[in-house]
Amino acid sequence: MERAGYAQTRPYAVVDDLAELAGPDNGVVDLPLRLDWSGPRHYDLADDQDQRLLYETVLNQALDPADLRATLNAELLRGLWTRLWLPARVRQLWESRFPALAMARAA
Repeated sequence: MERAGYAQTRPYAVVDDLAELAGPDNGVVDLPLRLDWSGPRHYDLADDQDQRLLYETVLNQALDPADLRATLNAELLRGLWTRLWLPARVRQLWESRFPALAMARAA
């Protein structure tokens, strides 16, 4: 019998509607320690690498949809989705809730 790994069993937060993601689309985002406890927690949204790292970190670490709503922006998420490194379960949870994200990846 195969054991499920941590990434397959841990809870991940997902919003009910992408329109809820009204976080910033510019400037610098400072993540709270509960979301990012290693290294600098400041992300410049003008920098593509910072954008991707911020979104990967938040999608992987948020346990409460309130953190998603405060930090993520729906338009930025749509634009970054195909370039984000995410655990398969996180990607599946989001793409099953929002088929447009799955279609963007398939295109």
